[in-house]
Amino acid sequence: MEWVLAEALLAQSQDPGLLLRGLCRGEVSAERVETLRFLLQRLEDAGAGQGALPEAARELAAGYLVPLLHGRLGGPDLAPTRPRRRVLRAAAAALRSCARLAGSPPLAATLAEDALRELRADSTTGAEAALEILAAVAPCLQPHEDSALLERVVQAAVALALDADGPGRAEGAAALVTALGQGGGAALRAVWDALGSSGVPSGPGRVGLELRLLSALAEKLLPESGACDAGPDARRCGRFWRTVLAGLGCAEDALTRKRARYLLQRAVEVSAERGDACTCGPQEGTGPSLFWWSEKKKDELLKFWENYILIMETLEGNQIHVIKPVLPKLNNLFEYAVSEENGCWLFHPSWHLCIYKRMFESENKILTKEGIIHFLELCQTTAVPFSPEFSEFIIGPLMDALSESSLYSRSTGQLIGSGSPLGLKLQKFLVIYVSLLPEEIKSNFLLKFLQKMRNRHWCAVPILFLSKALANVPNCKTLGLEGLIALRDVIQCTMITHQILLRGAAQCFLLQTAMHLVDVEKVSLSDVSIFLTSLKQEESLGRGTALWTELCDWLHINERCFRPTSICGPDGLPETSLNVYVKNLVQEYIKSSAWETGESCFMPDWSEARLTALMILLAVDVEGMKTEYSEKRRIQNVLRIFLDPLLDALVKLGTNAYMPLLRTDRCLQLLVKLLHICMMKGSNPQDDEVSALLKSTVMSATESVSQFVLRRLTMHELQTEPTLGDQIQRVVSMATLAMVCEASALQPVLELDSLDAEPMDRFLSAFPFNQTLRKPCAEEQGQCAYPMESSSFFEESSSQGWGRVVAQYVHDQWVCLSFLLEKYHTLVPAADAVPDPVLPAIQMPAQTLRSALDTLSILPSEKVLPVFCCMKVLVPKLLISAESLCIEAFDTAWNIVSSLSNTQLTFWPNLKAFVHFVFDNKVLTIAAKIKSQAYFKIKEIICKIIEMSAVKTGVFNTLISYCCQSWIVSDLKGCLSCAKNYSELVLEACIFGTVFRRDQRLIQDVQTFIENLGQDCAANVIMENTKREDYYVRICAVKFLCLLDGSSLSHKLFVEDIAVKLLDKDDLVSKTRTRYYENSLQHRVKNRIWQTLLVLFPSFDQNFLNGIIDKIFHAGFTNNQASIKYFIEWIIILILHKFPQFLPKFWDCFSYGEEKLKTSICTFLSVLSHLGIIIQNIPDKAPLLKQALLIALQWCLSHNFSVRLYALVALKKVWDVCKALGVEECSTWTTVIERSLSQAESMQGAGNAKKNWQRIQEHFFFAAFHPLEDYCLETIFYILPRLSGVIEEEWIAVDKFASFTDIPCNRESQWYFSQTPLRELSPGDWSQQDVGSNTSEAASHSEWADVQKKIIPWRHEGPDADLGLEFQDRAARLGKSVSRLIVVASLIDKPTNLGGLCRTCEVFGAAALVLGSLQCVSDKQFQHLSVSAEQWLPLVEVKPAQLIDYLQLKKAEGYTIIGVEQTARSSDLAQYRFPEKSLLLLGNEREGIPANLMQHLDVCVEIPQQGVIRSLNVHVSGALLIWEYTRQQLLKREDPS
Repeated sequence: MEWVLAEALLAQSQDPGLLLRGLCRGEVSAERVETLRFLLQRLEDAGAGQGALPEAARELAAGYLVPLLHGRLGGPDLAPTRPRRRVLRAAAAALRSCARLAGSPPLAATLAEDALRELRADSTTGAEAALEILAAVAPCLQPHEDSALLERVVQAAVALALDADGPGRAEGAAALVTALGQGGGAALRAVWDALGSSGVPSGPGRVGLELRLLSALAEKLLPESGACDAGPDARRCGRFWRTVLAGLGCAEDALTRKRARYLLQRAVEVSAERGDACTCGPQEGTGPSLFWWSEKKKDELLKFWENYILIMETLEGNQIHVIKPVLPKLNNLFEYAVSEENGCWLFHPSWHLCIYKRMFESENKILTKEGIIHFLELCQTTAVPFSPEFSEFIIGPLMDALSESSLYSRSTGQLIGSGSPLGLKLQKFLVIYVSLLPEEIKSNFLLKFLQKMRNRHWCAVPILFLSKALANVPNCKTLGLEGLIALRDVIQCTMITHQILLRGAAQCFLLQTAMHLVDVEKVSLSDVSIFLTSLKQEESLGRGTALWTELCDWLHINERCFRPTSICGPDGLPETSLNVYVKNLVQEYIKSSAWETGESCFMPDWSEARLTALMILLAVDVEGMKTEYSEKRRIQNVLRIFLDPLLDALVKLGTNAYMPLLRTDRCLQLLVKLLHICMMKGSNPQDDEVSALLKSTVMSATESVSQFVLRRLTMHELQTEPTLGDQIQRVVSMATLAMVCEASALQPVLELDSLDAEPMDRFLSAFPFNQTLRKPCAEEQGQCAYPMESSSFFEESSSQGWGRVVAQYVHDQWVCLSFLLEKYHTLVPAADAVPDPVLPAIQMPAQTLRSALDTLSILPSEKVLPVFCCMKVLVPKLLISAESLCIEAFDTAWNIVSSLSNTQLTFWPNLKAFVHFVFDNKVLTIAAKIKSQAYFKIKEIICKIIEMSAVKTGVFNTLISYCCQSWIVSDLKGCLSCAKNYSELVLEACIFGTVFRRDQRLIQDVQTFIENLGQDCAANVIMENTKREDYYVRICAVKFLCLLDGSSLSHKLFVEDIAVKLLDKDDLVSKTRTRYYENSLQHRVKNRIWQTLLVLFPSFDQNFLNGIIDKIFHAGFTNNQASIKYFIEWIIILILHKFPQFLPKFWDCFSYGEEKLKTSICTFLSVLSHLGIIIQNIPDKAPLLKQALLIALQWCLSHNFSVRLYALVALKKVWDVCKALGVEECSTWTTVIERSLSQAESMQGAGNAKKNWQRIQEHFFFAAFHPLEDYCLETIFYILPRLSGVIEEEWIAVDKFASFTDIPCNRESQWYFSQTPLRELSPGDWSQQDVGSNTSEAASHSEWADVQKKIIPWRHEGPDADLGLEFQDRAARLGKSVSRLIVVASLIDKPTNLGGLCRTCEVFGAAALVLGSLQCVSDKQFQHLSVSAEQWLPLVEVKPAQLIDYLQLKKAEGYTIIGVEQTARSSDLAQYRFPEKSLLLLGNEREGIPANLMQHLDVCVEIPQQGVIRSLNVHVSGALLIWEYTRQQLLKREDPS
């Protein structure tokens, strides 16, 4: 049509120039400019380049087309709309024709120069126009004459196309580069050179832009065999492959990754077709090339790349069920990639690492975990050749992926505390990989590994398992001082977490890492000692632990190998190098240098004292390893050598008034730290000779120290302006006195009966508590610098704020007072009634308690522990006489404790002290007795503690454990006078437990794993097992209840009260939510209720059961989960067995109508199946058996299949009892019963009837469970929950009861353990849905197993062959085949149908989808069905009223109009042959195709049907026709005949 129009215009005009000028007049429109383009192209084809035409072409270009492209002419809106794009495209094509018609001088060069100047001007509008002009005229440039200009155009275009900051210009520049490259020849070589000189892509954005150009030029850069004008071969360029790898592994958007896969696919196909050898260069290092091809190995190469591309395509789906079957192909890739002969890489490892990187960065965490585990297992099962890329990948992407805590969760079916599968695989992987590394590489790899751990934030779980993996690396002396410093920094990273057990364990593993990997010849003892001080001794490095022994052994073996330090001992000393170092360390610490003698230097560093004390004890224990048992005296001699300078100074403290104050302070600090380390948990004082010797040595200087301390504390009281030195002296002295009091408190003392106090006791009692220290003036503080180079390292720097100094001073005061109150606790009166007290703090308790409250208001929360300890002595004495003061103490203390919820180190000791003084047995007894405000305040605090326990695990454990212990101790006379007033506390403990979030469960699992390591992890020894898991609350309550004596009336009443409250709680939960999910909180609470009732059952008598039996039966009718039903059935069986008097009530349960009972009757039928056990003590069994048979037979006729199964089981069990006992009364029913059971055995009904009958008979409750023999704690709390499908968190192993030693065990050990085969059974599947047996099939797929694969149409052209097209037009050329089929859906109303059609049309490559309104595209229902297909399919808007005109237009263009409708003359779809140019018109959902449109149809096609329904959904109908059209066109391509 276009050419006909052009010929007609030219025929009417003799002067083409005049015709062209005429077309330029008037308003600019798309039609006018396109007509102009047609004319110019016709003139160009006709060769009309003579006469006035060249000048007219120049005039047209300069006066009309160039201004039009710049937007300087009127016309369509300048917004980037379809009409404007149409105008610009036509104008550019016309300008290209003008350049060719203009002749000489060349117009193209002139326009190109002007356009380049526009580009340099950096104007957005001008740059876009310049790019359009260059795209039009660049193909007209002469390869030789304009080579320099062409090169400049290409360089400018490539630079703009790769500019990620200018996306608008980048689009146009990319179109220009593509146009130039498609021309081939010099232009293509210039583009290739420009791309090569642009530098290696840095960043995902730049990679995407470069891949866009490369994919658009793929046909030229990767030419097929025999291609003319072949350009450079990109396969041989290393930079090309690095860009492809970057696109595969680093690109964030799917389109960039698709372009990279396309280029790889194209390169492989071209290599296979051409068959020539190819190697990518330049080759880096000794490894393989990034890409190579050999015709000899064509089959292996094709197989490798086919699998590789399949894996990369599958990973785009992000669906684990699709990806998992493909993972075995990754193993095959590895087998292809590594040579079996010499164990080296055949393919560059970067290709494999791209796959793993894609998996690691997936949004699907399950896929990420699968990828990591696959990578770790691959390196464990096969020998991985060394390559730098592999090591860099481990330190980079792998460690980044390992930082996600959720990846360390347990696998399904794995027991709690068995360890993270990922963590254990990581450990094996690191051990194997480091062992295989070359020695010259190993040191650098481990150092980078540690630096990576140091340089990012880690959560507690990942850094724990990384540290454990490092600790298991075999001994190899590879780390020097830099590595030791990196390890120290990693230890600092562990301090971030609040999980102190995980933190302590990580420190233990990192210390083991240092001992295994540090080369002692490269570090000094000073370096090691500084490293050791970075560990928290109260969390990891405790004396007496296995880790301490391992450290001593390491020092012993290597002590003469350490790098020499600057400190040298005197010549001729027999001591070892470690002894020399420590001896000099003590001397340097004790002595006062010249600069220290000034009065301004009074701030010694506590960390220096800690370091010295630690090294003293290490050196002594190392000496003990070298000494025979007969020479233990040598240890004493060594210790005395170390401590001589200290003891000499301590003895002279009381007499030498001229000793430098800094020296005295340092001596006291060292004394405090030595005592602190020796008293730390982990040391065994009974067997610790060093600790005993140290204490005895220190005791020899006690009198001197006491005199000095008291003098220091009192000498400056009269000074009005104390100096900083005076204040610091008092702080250090009080700290020393507090430590002495703590050490003295460990010694057993006799109970005092008089106030015959020692001088120090009188001083402490009369001391003005809460007296703070005045802050010295700023000038003094400024003078007190501490010139120590490494002081910034020590964490306890004495240059901290003055407020902390004062807080420590007040804290130490209350430590001393706590010691005093404990010493004289029996002499504390009940009120302040002593006129002239000898010990004021003791004899005036109310005043002391008021001082304690004042102290709590000023002390920071981490310093209040000794105040709580004092309150424990004072509150029981004052609860009656000063109740309001005690209640104020309760409130103040609780506010402090609750504010500490995020401070792990201080929260637990303070909570324990708070519980000890608020819930002291004396306090509880007095409060319950007087029933005043204190009683209700305590109950309020109980509720708050339980509420806090829901968010902080372990809080309730502290409370219930202490209360139960105190009640047991106080209940020697068998009277629960205190516990019965707080029975709700025991009730809540019996049912306590929350449903934790996934991250909380992970922390608990890992803590249990660490605890299971036992003494192999020193953190378990140092930090007491806190028993903070929720199940320990129930263990404590159950063990407490088990200890109660049923023969004691008070105990019996207490148990009955608990039982009634438990049944009420169960009823309340059932009413709150009638239906609940398995393992929900409601399920767990009800489960715990019935577990506790089973434990209490032995204490129930008939009188009590008369009151609760109806509630128990009522619970049987409630809709419950399987585990709860088993518990209810069990307790009913036990009740009926022990008290047969309740059997009539049991028979009554079967008398209700079936509609009311529904399936709950199964509960009572299950009980009936155990009738043999119930009646074993009844002499006359026949009537009961007869009654049971009648009931079972009755329910065998139920309409419900499950009820019939349970009735059959009961019938079979009861009948077996009848036959065993030979009951003649039932012999008349033999035929009926035997036939019923025989029919059940040969059940041939539909579905799984026979299988279910077999299952229910084999179920543990009917086949193996014995209600009497299995009655024990193990069955109640572990076996039955495990067999009934309860989540593992609810399983409480019986050894947990034994390990919980806070409450003593019951004397009957058989009550704990199960002695029957029930414990050996595995869970059955009767009470749950059928579980498939092929859960691991995906993991066992062989290489040739079929896998899911989404169709990706590669074809032979690049995804971006024409970047100048509209987005949707360009999408039609993303490598997919576009047909000539148009689908018209203007009559369809529903967005869901339109969205589905859009997706179908895009998948099968329709040319366009016509909609009644494009507004429907934004509808959420449309988008849900289309899944973004509208972005890749041309959409046209045609209103229903415009359909007739549209159909006529398409018919004129040669389209056959096909209606999808059933008519009298419609064609069968199976017989109809679609023309290539087909238009499908779909009707409305309800009315079909209107009659006014029927006459415009060429043919109607109907779908043959076999059913009764007369029509299909319009989307389904359209999809069937679209597919049939596509199928026929595919057949035509394969066989054109």
